[in-house]
Amino acid sequence: MPTTEDFCLPDVGEGLTEADILQWTVALGDTVEVNQIIVEIETAKAAVELPSPYAGTVAALHAAEGDTVPVGAPLITIAVGGPGEPVEPDAVAGPAGSDQGDAGGRTALLVGYGPRDAGTARRRTARPAASTGAASASTGTVSASTGTVSRPSAKPPVRKLAKDLGVDLRTVLPTGPHGTISREDVHLAAGPPSPPPRESPSPGAGANSRGETRIPIRGVRKHMAAAMVASAFTAPHVTEFVTVDVSETMRLRELVGARREFAGMRISPMLFVAKALLLALRGTPELNSVWDESRQEIVLKHYINLGIAAATDRGLVVPNIKDADLLSLPELARAIAQLATTAREGRTEPRDLAGGTVTLTNVGVFGVDTGTPILNPGEAAILALGAVRRTPWVVHDQAGERIEPRWTAQLALSFDHRLADGRQGSRLLADVADLLREPGLAML
Repeated sequence: MPTTEDFCLPDVGEGLTEADILQWTVALGDTVEVNQIIVEIETAKAAVELPSPYAGTVAALHAAEGDTVPVGAPLITIAVGGPGEPVEPDAVAGPAGSDQGDAGGRTALLVGYGPRDAGTARRRTARPAASTGAASASTGTVSASTGTVSRPSAKPPVRKLAKDLGVDLRTVLPTGPHGTISREDVHLAAGPPSPPPRESPSPGAGANSRGETRIPIRGVRKHMAAAMVASAFTAPHVTEFVTVDVSETMRLRELVGARREFAGMRISPMLFVAKALLLALRGTPELNSVWDESRQEIVLKHYINLGIAAATDRGLVVPNIKDADLLSLPELARAIAQLATTAREGRTEPRDLAGGTVTLTNVGVFGVDTGTPILNPGEAAILALGAVRRTPWVVHDQAGERIEPRWTAQLALSFDHRLADGRQGSRLLADVADLLREPGLAML
């Protein structure tokens, strides 16, 4: 008789307490192997694929797609040690967390680091094929020996889009790189959008007869909302603004973009704002610090982990570049580009979301001139870059005073008034503005 093992939701990040089930890649009765991907989850920080620590037959799934599961709760029950029959979830014994070992001395397996046969690559999820014979390109690769279909290859945001549109990825023809499914493939499979259904008004709705839509608050957005509320009501925010003539920075951008060190990179004004912020913080270290309430101490950081706010399909995330102040301009450009790409694809790792010391956000990409950014929890300052525009500007030089079109942008700096007063906050903002107005000042 086979025995059953529960695999419980592990803590895949720093102190995360729960995760949402995005997609099961196995079903009741499927055969699984060690390290085979069995489920995709979304934590408050990123989407993560979990491999199986056991080989055997799926006996029970303890949560449905869309459910929120606490860390330590059973996700799946696997019958190991021989062929087994599916069992009902209520019939499975064993407390949460029992997957880490048993009285027989079984070695605990770390998720993602289980044993694998030498020379054998990790196999993707396999499900029984709906019919025999050759499969079309839209249903994945068919194994001749087992008659199973491999799991379609798609990035987490694409999987979420398919789920939202009700598209089965196994029916989608992939056209992306290396046989991956793109967003366009999903939209094509979904067909033209249908008009939204009319919803019956609730009793007493009166003039509001067009109904409403309710969206569950989960994952990244839930974490972001909680963090922003905590920050807004914990740290006394002060925001200051300045409008800057960045024409010289835009000329520098053209010169830099033509150099071979930056070949293949998209050079944006944000790169120079990031560099200016890193340089300016040398003169105001108080704004690269943290307020330790428990010890009643101000902790000055001698390193700068620069957070870059990134808007994703799942909500706002703020991964950070470790020791950003030690990077050259080309290294900083590559780090920002990699960070943004990883965030948009939903592949940001939890360690990249922890430990930030100061944040930069670019609201200008949305055509917005300025805003009042809220501090990332545990940080003393956040700088917002507004849209870079051609505007009339009063120019003072040896020829006198005149008005001419110049590249300008607005900067908004929010800071924790417990850690810095108006003088220090104003100095940091003015120093950043000076460096963008005259980039040659960086030579000093």
